[in-house]
Amino acid sequence: MSDAAPTDRPSFSSLTPLVPMALRYRGRIALAILALLVASAATLALPVAVRRVIDQGFGAEQGHLVDAYFGVLIGVVAVLALASSARFYLVMTIGERIVADLRTAVFRHLTHLDASFFDTTRSGEIVSRLTADTALVKAAFGASASVALRNLVLFAGAAVMMVATSPMLSAIVLGAIPVIVLPLVLSGRRVRARAKAAQDRLADVSAFAAEAVGASRIMQAYGMEQATAARFGGASEDAFTAATVATRSRAWLSGVAIFLVSASVVGVLWYGAQLVLSGEMTGGRLSQFILYAIFAASSVGQLSEVYGEVSQAAGAAARLSDWLAIAPRIAAPPQPVALPAPRGEIAFEDVAFSYPTRAGDPVLDGLTFRVAPGETVAIVGPSGAGKTTVLQLVCRFYDPTRGRVLVDGVDIARADPAAVRARIGLVPQDPVVFGVSVAENIRYGRPEASDAEIRRAAELAAADAFVSLLPEGYDTPVGERGVTLSGGQRQRLALARAILKDAPILLLDEATSALDAESERAVQHALETVARGRTTLVVAHRLATVLKADRILVMEHGRIVEEGTHAALVARGGLYARLARLQFADAAA
Repeated sequence: MSDAAPTDRPSFSSLTPLVPMALRYRGRIALAILALLVASAATLALPVAVRRVIDQGFGAEQGHLVDAYFGVLIGVVAVLALASSARFYLVMTIGERIVADLRTAVFRHLTHLDASFFDTTRSGEIVSRLTADTALVKAAFGASASVALRNLVLFAGAAVMMVATSPMLSAIVLGAIPVIVLPLVLSGRRVRARAKAAQDRLADVSAFAAEAVGASRIMQAYGMEQATAARFGGASEDAFTAATVATRSRAWLSGVAIFLVSASVVGVLWYGAQLVLSGEMTGGRLSQFILYAIFAASSVGQLSEVYGEVSQAAGAAARLSDWLAIAPRIAAPPQPVALPAPRGEIAFEDVAFSYPTRAGDPVLDGLTFRVAPGETVAIVGPSGAGKTTVLQLVCRFYDPTRGRVLVDGVDIARADPAAVRARIGLVPQDPVVFGVSVAENIRYGRPEASDAEIRRAAELAAADAFVSLLPEGYDTPVGERGVTLSGGQRQRLALARAILKDAPILLLDEATSALDAESERAVQHALETVARGRTTLVVAHRLATVLKADRILVMEHGRIVEEGTHAALVARGGLYARLARLQFADAAA
């Protein structure tokens, strides 16, 4: 994963990646622009009609024209209403569509990032960016885009009509525009930076909330409700402060723009009144010009407000773009080596490894071993010896810092990770259970599996007995992270999932650690049945579960210090014998 530098001062270029998403809907955009032009034309026609009413319709000999002019005005207003409704609907739905595509694109990209990204990124922050940040982008491409487009076109049209009505007054108004726009441009960067800071604080709040809710039982067990709530309140207050600062900047920006715009209109109105009094301009022409000036001024004022919203969206888009710019470290090479027919062979050749978050602290150092096809090999040793890391490297969640990991004779760094993982069934130490039904949990990874195959896998994992007692059997929802199940039940579902995958390589990381003695014997027997004909790599602290392994590798400080069968290692009197003596003595006691 190549770390993308965070965008501290996001610019509107942060919204550029969204342009290709918008261009997918060219037809709808064209209709929105057409509706926009019709609505703007109808709006710009109103001052002309007002001028004619004032200059011609109020004379005694032409009073009959008033009715005709007002009839035309009603028609123009009807066209304006219909076109404005169509514009709003089209632009809003385009915004919704773009943001849905963006949210999907970001999430899809996240699913391909390597483990080191998730080691350093909190799940709550991910949720915040997928929800709060995309909501800001939606506002920019929805309501804000609708207002911005309308006012840009209206300003351009009003400026042209102002020049046509009175070049002299137009020169005064248009000359004031740089004075109005300059503060907006100078303040825009500050607004965007503060908006991004506010979103960062909101992400912190979301991340803390997700973590606290996920650990609610521990929180209550240790009496930390008040302390947790106080910490959340502090984080929420930080988010409020950051949002207040960002809002203050936007408010100041809007206020300055409105004052400058309104002051310029008042000044022009005064000067125009002098021209009417001197007979150089009719009252109707001045009224027409003032209406166009008001249109232009209100457009600039609304654009200043939209500018702040778009600045916020730019900050949010920058945060999302930071993630979209991250390239996963673990990816298929340009020309991946094809794996041969599955055999299930695993080999480590002088492998060294340090976790990216602990660079310089080696977990494995010169690890070399080979697991033959169909062999069951157990890895044991004290905590921190690197046992679980071995399984993570086989799955290619990380790449070694030195040496090679081979599956079926191929260096997996040169293969497609998806092809490697397709040959592996993994049961992690902390079993992952999703908040769906039992059947969907077991079927995960093999969606096409039949109900009979799911039941068979559950039977092999010693899970069918307890599943059959659930209210809806295999259709019973298990709650978020399987909260309604015991640790042993969750572990058996994870076992059933790996069994159903029917991969040639089975990786078991403390796969029976959460089971009671009776369930452990049943699952151990099932694993022995499942392991026949496939390669099995077992990480275990409980040595009773590895007595029948073909070989046992004893690890310490990232190296293999002993190797052999249970009997041979006990006879040798080394580290394994000491561990066995401690465990079996405790069991006997």
